[in-house]
Amino acid sequence: MSRLDFDVAIIGGGPTGCVLALLLARYSAHPERIALLQSGHASQYGFTPDSDPRVLALNHGSRVLLESLGAWPTEAAPIQTIHVSQKGRLGRTVIRHSDFDVPQLGSVVRYGHLHHSLMQAVEASGVQVRSGLAAQVTMQDASSVSMMQDGQLLRAALAVQADGQPNTPVQREYTQMALLTRARVSLPRKGWAFERFTDQGPLAVLPHPHATDAQSIVWCCSPERAQALKLMSPRDFSAALSEMFGTRLGTFSVDGPVTPVPLRMNVRSNTVDGRCVAIGNAAQTLHPVAGQGLNLGLRDTAALAIACRDWLADPSQDVSPSLNHFKHMRQPDRQLTALLTDSMARTFTSGLPPLEHLAGLALLGMDALPMARAPLARHLLQGLRR
Repeated sequence: MSRLDFDVAIIGGGPTGCVLALLLARYSAHPERIALLQSGHASQYGFTPDSDPRVLALNHGSRVLLESLGAWPTEAAPIQTIHVSQKGRLGRTVIRHSDFDVPQLGSVVRYGHLHHSLMQAVEASGVQVRSGLAAQVTMQDASSVSMMQDGQLLRAALAVQADGQPNTPVQREYTQMALLTRARVSLPRKGWAFERFTDQGPLAVLPHPHATDAQSIVWCCSPERAQALKLMSPRDFSAALSEMFGTRLGTFSVDGPVTPVPLRMNVRSNTVDGRCVAIGNAAQTLHPVAGQGLNLGLRDTAALAIACRDWLADPSQDVSPSLNHFKHMRQPDRQLTALLTDSMARTFTSGLPPLEHLAGLALLGMDALPMARAPLARHLLQGLRR
C-alpha cells in the first residue's frame, strides 16, 4: 500500500477542529501527519473568523480544556451567576458558582479571539494547516479516505468532519429565529448571565468582553417578529428589548448589528461511517438555549482524541475499534443534551398555560431546593460524565 498523505485529516478549521488537532498532536509521535483542512471562505451565515459577530458561552469544563492547550483567549467575560426566569409566569431560579466550588460557571469570548488563539496554538503544534475551498470526502475503502481540496487529491487513514451541518434530514424546524446583537445597559451586573423564557422563545443576555456594561444578546422569537425587529431603528429595537427583558439591568441601548440566524435541531444517530467520523456541528445542530452547542462539540473532541490515542501509535492498524468506542461513549451525552435543549426551547413556548405554569413551578422548586437544580446545573457545567 502506498504511503498516505496523512494519518488524520480534520475537515473544518473552526474551534472544534482546532481543538481536536491540538489534542491529537499531543498523542501522536508525528504531529506533521495530522492535517487541519480549513476553508478560507465565509461560513454558511456569511461570516469569516475576523468578521464573525458571535460570542461563545463556554462552560467551566470547556475553559479547563482550552487552558490546558494554551489556547484560552486573553479577553473573556466571566459568568459567575446565572438567573433563569419566565416572562409573565411565576418562578425563577439562580445558579451560583459557589454552589459548585468553581471560580466561575463559564465565560463569554468573542469567536474571532478564540479562533485566533487556537490557530496560534495549532501552528506551533506541528500540525499541517491547509487553507482553501472546503474539503470534500470523495470516497473511502478499507484502508483510507480520499478527499479533494482545491482540485488536489488527499488521502488519510482517518477523516474527521468537524464543521458544517449533519448530512441527515432536519429533525425539528423551530418556528423561531435567533437575533444576535450587542447592547449596553444602564445598570450592569458583573458576572451575571440571564436566560429569560418568553412566549416566542428564550432571550439570553450575557456579559460581553467588550466592556463592563456591554451585553451579548441572543433573542429567539418568531420569524415574523424577527423580521419586524430587524427593520426597527436602533432606538426602537432597544426599547422593545428593554420591555421584553424587564428592569434587572436597567435600560438597553443596542450598539451592534442585528444578525438573524434560523434555528433547527438535527442530531446524527450514527456519527461513524467507516473511516469517517463527525463531531461538533457536523454531528449535531442544537437550539442555542443554554449555550450548549460548542461545549458539546468540545466534549466530542476530547472523547475522540482519547479513543484514538492508542491507534495513533500505529495508524496502519484498524481504526474501527477506536471509532466504535468513541461512538458509544458519546451517545448518552449527545442524546441527553439534545433532549434538554429541545425541551427547554419548546416547553416555555407551548402556548398551553398549565404547562407553562408547571415549568414556572419547576423553576421555583429548583430555586428553593439546591439539590433539585444540581443535576441540570452540573450537566450544563460539564456534560454527562460516565
